[in-house]
Amino acid sequence: MRGRVIQSTGSWYEVLLDNQTVISCRLKGKFRLQEKKITNPVAVGDIVEVDADEEGSSVIHTIAPRHNYLVREAPQKKEHTHIIASNIDQVLVIATLSKPRTSPGFIDRVLFMAEVYGIPARVVFNKADLYTDKEMQLLEERMDIYAHAGYPAFTTSAVSGENLEHLKELLHDKTTLLTGHSGVGKSSLINAIQPGLELRTGALSATHEKGQHTTTFARMLPLSMGGFIVDTPGIKEFGMVHVEAKEAGHYFPEIRKEMAGCRFHDCVHYNETNCAVKTAQEEGRFATERYLSYLSIYEELLEKKPW
Repeated sequence: MRGRVIQSTGSWYEVLLDNQTVISCRLKGKFRLQEKKITNPVAVGDIVEVDADEEGSSVIHTIAPRHNYLVREAPQKKEHTHIIASNIDQVLVIATLSKPRTSPGFIDRVLFMAEVYGIPARVVFNKADLYTDKEMQLLEERMDIYAHAGYPAFTTSAVSGENLEHLKELLHDKTTLLTGHSGVGKSSLINAIQPGLELRTGALSATHEKGQHTTTFARMLPLSMGGFIVDTPGIKEFGMVHVEAKEAGHYFPEIRKEMAGCRFHDCVHYNETNCAVKTAQEEGRFATERYLSYLSIYEELLEKKPW
């Protein structure tokens, strides 16, 4: 039987078969031995073949080649990776200006990793109904920065319904990974566009204005309009993996556009002379905020061991 993994809870996997039946499966032991540096050899989004073992239990025995995937560092094992999801059509970064605040650095990390794995990405600023006039002005500036970089950005609100129809159009017949910090309203947005799911939503911590985790495991949610949402646990840090520092500039579209003009072919746009990227940034052709994110990622990658 063929199907797609829609939820992983550690040792058991929920698989949506081609006949639309959902079954619980275990993983055949050989995969755990083969994937020594991956904490989850089977990921949400994987296409798998399932069979029954001698005891009649359903067992995943074949994993189809992945079209793409998105990974992060394993929280407990820094030299291991954790596959967040596979076979993704697009990534939506759900962000908020406050309550809780999403840092531009986090957004840029997600966009960076989406570029590394060749997955189109957008930025969605949620909770638009809560923002003051001053915050809306800042939001317009932020959206302009991402639009200029090639990442369309827009606002949403599960409370007022702002741009929910636009969001539905984007999700139609696509597998979309939603990511963002806990508390930015991912579950509320999903509930608003897919009535009946009734995903649990969490209140913000009164002390730190940070979200409480409401999603424990990554899972794929089928949409009645066609397509799937991959709902992920709130991710505090998006670890940089599978990239060398010297390659980092290739995954920022604004830098990639300018780098051919650098004097040195191996320029990393850090402290070299006659760097076209630094000149473009100084002349305002792309945002200083994005360049600072690049420097932060470059410096972090310099300190990492090669993969």
